[in-house]
Amino acid sequence: MSHTARRFLSTITVKATPSKAHHHGPLPSDTFPKGYLLTGIHAGVKKVSGVPDLGIILSTSSKPTSAAACFTRNAFKAAPVVVSEDILTSNGGRARAVVVNSGCANAVTGKQGMDDAWAMVKATDALLTPSPSTNSETLVMSTGVIGQNLPISKILSAIQSQQSDQPTRTLQNSFDAWERAAKAFMTTDTFPKLRSGVFTIDGVEYRMAGMDKGAGMIHPDMGPPKQGQLHATLLGCIMTDAAVSPRSLQNALTYAVDRSFNSISVDGDMSTNDTILVLANGAADGAAAEIDESTNKEAFEQFKEELTAFAIDLAQLVVRDGEGATKFVTVTVKNAATYADAHKIASRISTSALVKTALYGEDANWGRILAATGSVPLSREVDPKTVSVSFIPADGTAALPVLVNGEPEKVDEERASEILRQEDFELCVDLGGLGEAEAKYWTCDFSYEYVRINGDYRS
Repeated sequence: MSHTARRFLSTITVKATPSKAHHHGPLPSDTFPKGYLLTGIHAGVKKVSGVPDLGIILSTSSKPTSAAACFTRNAFKAAPVVVSEDILTSNGGRARAVVVNSGCANAVTGKQGMDDAWAMVKATDALLTPSPSTNSETLVMSTGVIGQNLPISKILSAIQSQQSDQPTRTLQNSFDAWERAAKAFMTTDTFPKLRSGVFTIDGVEYRMAGMDKGAGMIHPDMGPPKQGQLHATLLGCIMTDAAVSPRSLQNALTYAVDRSFNSISVDGDMSTNDTILVLANGAADGAAAEIDESTNKEAFEQFKEELTAFAIDLAQLVVRDGEGATKFVTVTVKNAATYADAHKIASRISTSALVKTALYGEDANWGRILAATGSVPLSREVDPKTVSVSFIPADGTAALPVLVNGEPEKVDEERASEILRQEDFELCVDLGGLGEAEAKYWTCDFSYEYVRINGDYRS
């Protein structure tokens, strides 16, 4: 007996990836924090001449600058991650500069990679005034292809071009400077991810601005320095002119990252380089005391919530720019026993290849959502008879329940198609009374374009 292989004919139309350009535009210069100088320049890491591939950020505040970070928990941490962790630990949470290159991750590069990361740190330290007296005060980040060495001589020459006596110096505090720095972070990103804003605590006006990059290899799981455990490359840097103690800045960032960058997924792959940094330089008000949770709990809580909201905004930009993505989907899990349980379920749904391909095909295949939900070990077992699933459009029109208390609804397929054709919508899973905890994740679909991009990434 002979068997003839059969292939099912697809009814899926290959859709063009929608433009993401509208997510970036000019920002008011008075919304950027005081006491910073930035630039983005071409060092020669990338092959295309003139494309920014080296970003530099300096704090010029006369007050001490606090620094905090959350780093990848991947076992193969890249050299810049290891070096930045060491600097933050040695300095007790103080740093005044950041240097970042794109086009080469400097990951799995052995001793040479470590030497190169330290060389970038030392060269950037030399731009600081006053110069560091003992320990280095520059944090370093890299993104790009893994396993290749940096063209370090080109990078060092580019850093040295920003010395105060050089005519090539372009360090400034203007929208153009912030935009150039944001562009220097980019790899497969289609737009620079830059945001800024103003907030008030105890009558003092502060500013916060930040940038990040990421479109593929996105499923971060980051934690504070030296915290063990194991999770695009995703890189981000947030600056504020508020004064915050190093300990409280780290605690606020850890909280914010868990609810933002640790709650996004493009493809379920954790990078060796994921890093989110925050600098707080106190330049807004020289008389203001450092915000600290032990001395002013209310001010700290306000700052923590401002930082969390800002981090969520930046993190969502990464998902919106997901490689080949045509959908931006919020996954909400509510009425779980604990936040950790809700977060795990939302993560599992967001990384399911079957769910993500159904999203691309605009198919309301809620059985895949349930299968993902039921595959996660939880602190309290889910009762299938209490679970409900709904599709919620972003335009404010009525939600579409597809499962209510474990019973399937007669689904209006035309209405389902209307919702799934939208670029933004929400998947809501209600566990029905295990508790009151809720978590959100942000994800996108899997498209043909994603496969094309990652099939020839090194070409």
